Amino acid sequence: MSDDIREKIKNYKTAPFDARFPNINQTKHCVQNYVDYHRCQRSLNAKGKDPYPCEWYHRVYDSMCPSSWVEKWDEQREAGTYPIKI
Repeated sequence: MSDDIREKIKNYKTAPFDARFPNINQTKHCVQNYVDYHRCQRSLNAKGKDPYPCEWYHRVYDSMCPSSWVEKWDEQREAGTYPIKI
């Protein structure tokens, strides 16, 4: 894996602008990064690759989403009741 990617993730400060979510309400941005993180993890683990690039999504949703939401979503994923396909 490129050291450049590791360096960018290491220097991450806050979620950058995402043109898909131009409004003030960033709820969808938060949810989408949570889903992207878990999809990325699942995909790269299935291919036997290093899932480190997925950390970008984790850092973004971790900085944007309230921890109570993340805890709830984690519980739902473990129970198999999370409403979005991962």
